Amino acid sequence: MSLELPTERLLIREWELGDAEAALQIYGAEEVAHWLTPEWQPVTDISAMRSVLHAWIEAGPNLIPPAGRWAIVRREDGLLVGGLSLKLLPPFEEDFELTWALRPDVWGKGYATEASQAIIGWAFKQGIEEVFAVARPRNERAIAVARRLGMEWVGETEKYYNMRLQVFRLRPV
Repeated sequence: MSLELPTERLLIREWELGDAEAALQIYGAEEVAHWLTPEWQPVTDISAMRSVLHAWIEAGPNLIPPAGRWAIVRREDGLLVGGLSLKLLPPFEEDFELTWALRPDVWGKGYATEASQAIIGWAFKQGIEEVFAVARPRNERAIAVARRLGMEWVGETEKYYNMRLQVFRLRPV
C-alpha cells in the first residue's frame, strides 16, 4: 500500500533503494540494532542495506493492509531520520505491531512519537481495531514512546520473537 503521510515536522513515505546510505545510519547502528525485535544484527555495509531495502520494497504489495514499512524524513531538510512499520505480530499473525527505529543522533526530539501518532491514526482510519508495540524490558526509550502514544501496558510475555518483552496496546478512542 503506497503511502505519503505528512506531519508537522516529518514525512512518512515509502522506502526507496536510494535510501540505503541514510538507512545504514539507522539499521547499521549497534545502539539501534540492539533493541530491535526480532533480534537484528546491524547491517554492515551499503550493499547489504540495499538488499534489505529491496526485500522490504518487494514484500510491500504482498502485505495485508494496512501493514507496511516506511521511511521517516525530516521535512525541513529532507534528512531520513528513521523507519516505521506496521506488521502482523507473530506467532498468530492476527494483531498489528507498530515498530520504529531512529538514527541515534536524532533521539530525544520526539520524532518517534510524532511519526507513530500519524501512522496509528492512519491505520485506525483503515479499520484496524488495535495496535500493539513490544519492547525489551530495559528499553526505556521505547517504553516511554509507547506511553507517550497513550498505549496501555498489557503485560510481559515470551510468546513473541522468543524473548521476554513488554507488551503495549492502543485502541481508538
